Amino acid sequence: MFDVLLTDEERSLRDEVRAFVRDKVDRELLIAMDSKEKEYPYEFVKAAAKENLLGLRFPKEYGGRGLGWVSEMVAIEEVGVLGIALGCAYSLPSIIGEGIFFHGSEELKRNYLQPTLKGKKICGEGLTEPRGGSDFFGTNTTAIRKGDIYIINGEKRFVAGGIGADYFIIYAKTDFEAPPHKSLSAFLVDRDAGVKVEEEYELMGCRGMGAARIVMKDVEVPETNIVGELHDGNSVFNSMMRPERLTSAAGSIGMGRAALEIAARYADKREAFGRTIRRFEAISFKVADCAMELDAARGLIYRAAKVADTGAWCRKEISMAKAYATEAGFKAVHESMQILGGIGYTDVYPIERLYRDARLATIWTGSNEVQRLIIQNEVFKEILSEDKSLKRDVELDTPGAHKTVEKVYAEDLRKYYPK
Repeated sequence: MFDVLLTDEERSLRDEVRAFVRDKVDRELLIAMDSKEKEYPYEFVKAAAKENLLGLRFPKEYGGRGLGWVSEMVAIEEVGVLGIALGCAYSLPSIIGEGIFFHGSEELKRNYLQPTLKGKKICGEGLTEPRGGSDFFGTNTTAIRKGDIYIINGEKRFVAGGIGADYFIIYAKTDFEAPPHKSLSAFLVDRDAGVKVEEEYELMGCRGMGAARIVMKDVEVPETNIVGELHDGNSVFNSMMRPERLTSAAGSIGMGRAALEIAARYADKREAFGRTIRRFEAISFKVADCAMELDAARGLIYRAAKVADTGAWCRKEISMAKAYATEAGFKAVHESMQILGGIGYTDVYPIERLYRDARLATIWTGSNEVQRLIIQNEVFKEILSEDKSLKRDVELDTPGAHKTVEKVYAEDLRKYYPK
């Protein structure tokens, strides 16, 4: 349906990933992960690496394909059909790879990024701490320099790959006098350096990704494993938020699409009161609304991806895509379950699993409340900076203010619609 916005190369990639999802991913893996018989989908990651599908945006010399953000969005939507856990496993090499590729040394790229994209190393990230979620820069994890190594102490929770990953990107406080956003540094920390799993979480969804709370006690990390500049973890974090939030958005569309396709087929066969239930507006309008919102979400995702491809500042566009798409995806799953009725609440169909998965997408990688905070901040900044550049300042509470406002509107109209 969105073919008109895709290049031939992007359509070909979509078909390739769709075939991989259909033919190379064992349904038994999904069942084993959801029933907690599988702690981490190693075979899925290795299979994707074998098909050269990991980290599509990175150069070929490191194992990627040198493609753009739109291609990555196309791919993650297809993987998203499988649910949020495998979508996460597929996205992590891109997310962590973003930090390593744009901020890490050549040594880190060769020793970590390259083997990750080839499926030889599994990566994880330590962001959230027990004391806070959205307050990322309030971290309590510390890294103290001792010669040419750093001693890390602290803990991170909700770490996807806490069980399973070979290494983690860990943010720790290195400057204890600086403001929070200038106090952190990013490190690549190998599991065998002393990272311990303190607790494995029993999750509502996203099962089989080894989500855990990890603890580091006097873990020694070489200075060469700093990603980016010392005390500049902020830059690495902001880089990683691009793939974090865009992949969450596109993966949610995949989950919503999968559920809606099941619901539409069910509504075309299920009969009630002498006709198929798709003939009732209470059902068919749900399908229409969800289809509209999924397509609108794709539009926001592709716009954000295209802006990201230019290298321009796109914080607002990414946050819009993440908030809207994750909510549209969840709504599609929610309404699909309603269309199926009682049978949708069972495990006969995968909608109940997708429901549990899709609910997480509005929370992680920056809650949607945080995304709205970012969006409004960017909008105000754009509008007010434009006013400043035009040297206008309207005092709305003064007598005759409405005439000034009308004059400003007239100026804007002439600017946007010149004769």
